[in-house]
Amino acid sequence: MKETERLKPDPEGIARACTLLEAGELVAFPTETVYGLGADARQGAAVARIFEAKGRPRFNPLIVHVADLEMARRYGAFGTDALALADAFWPGPLTLVVPIRPEAGLSELVSAGLDTVGIRVPRGEVAQALLRRFDGPVAAPSANISGKISPTRAEHVLDGLDGRIAAVLDGGPAEVGVESTIIGCFDHPRMLRPGGLPAEIAEQALGRPLAHAPVGDTPNAPGQLSSHYAPDAAVRLDARGARAGETFIGFGPGCEGAALNLSRSADLVEAAANLFECLREADKFDKPIAIAPIPHHGLGVAINDRLKRAAHPR
Repeated sequence: MKETERLKPDPEGIARACTLLEAGELVAFPTETVYGLGADARQGAAVARIFEAKGRPRFNPLIVHVADLEMARRYGAFGTDALALADAFWPGPLTLVVPIRPEAGLSELVSAGLDTVGIRVPRGEVAQALLRRFDGPVAAPSANISGKISPTRAEHVLDGLDGRIAAVLDGGPAEVGVESTIIGCFDHPRMLRPGGLPAEIAEQALGRPLAHAPVGDTPNAPGQLSSHYAPDAAVRLDARGARAGETFIGFGPGCEGAALNLSRSADLVEAAANLFECLREADKFDKPIAIAPIPHHGLGVAINDRLKRAAHPR
């Protein structure tokens, strides 16, 4: 097994990452949300390696990362709503699912055979430097084994994927800590996955409420599988404390006996940033995990979505 290179986020490291991507290799890189596992989205064999390295179901579509809206429009058709959201929130933690352009040249594995594609312009100096230097579409789900806890540091990537991928570009801890919000703009704007951009803020930019995700067995965006983002241990939600033999993750003040706390000040932004790190740390105790209630507003919607999937029977 070949050891994964750990690259510095300097011009030499970014150049090396681009060389590897051009050669069809896999490179993990930091975004403001979590670390992504990147491949050239135009190379079918490279995209297939993502599914192989992660153990990811091939019916689960991928997000294409690009440097700016101009590049995004090479691959997707942006209507009025999509443009309004892109203008308001890119670069940032928002993925837009739009009709794919016939001339896009993307591997069909990226869209899982659908006629839509998820596109994002990430925030952050390292991601932007990589995407501008590469000057092409990078397909990138989270850089972890499929269904497991998403990585917010380079060390987390290596915990699961060392030897399975060519390199990780180490840009330090992720800022947001949960994946991007995904909004479908292929008919009426609809929430497909809550994430780092609260729905209320997106609705303000649109001037109307978002529709709900369509019901179906086949995902039309990443992060829709019932069991996802999961530690090895069983997870119990809305816990007021630990039962015998459990590790308790608290939220806010007054969580006596909590081994970990997502945010002692009950700050949802801080809690989102700490979520996956706390799940990883709790999993090390090798005991079931109990998690305190999280409010269902703002970033709390995304946190509860991830926790529900982490707790799903598997």
